[in-house]
Amino acid sequence: MLRRPPRLQHAALCYRVRMDGSLEILLITSRDTGRWVVPKGWPMKGKRASEVAAREAFEEAGVRGSCQRRPLGHYFYRKRMDGGFTIPCNTLEVTRLLRDFPEKDERKRVWFGYREAARRVVEPSLREQILHFGTLCLVR
Repeated sequence: MLRRPPRLQHAALCYRVRMDGSLEILLITSRDTGRWVVPKGWPMKGKRASEVAAREAFEEAGVRGSCQRRPLGHYFYRKRMDGGFTIPCNTLEVTRLLRDFPEKDERKRVWFGYREAARRVVEPSLREQILHFGTLCLVR
């Protein structure tokens, strides 16, 4: 059976640094299975990957912030019925948490310490990106 190559989506790893210096990652639930994920979406014509990631973070998680143009890394996400997606993951420092956003009635959103966030996600490569980012933040 011939498989098509992975498709591309763009993701936002939404984070904040607490007053005590600890790093928190915002996870949201997926609409279909309820598992913990980060906001992600399809490329948009005329938009940079970081702009797409920031837009998805607003629509899916209700956050605004500063999104890095260069991705932290990539992770792989496999859907049940196709070859999966390769997802560049841009970091987005959250500056505003909104009460009203497009998908507020379709998802839960929860802040986790970065190690707990890594434990909650299913994709091993996303887990690695979260732990890598947490380590980078500790070095600062």
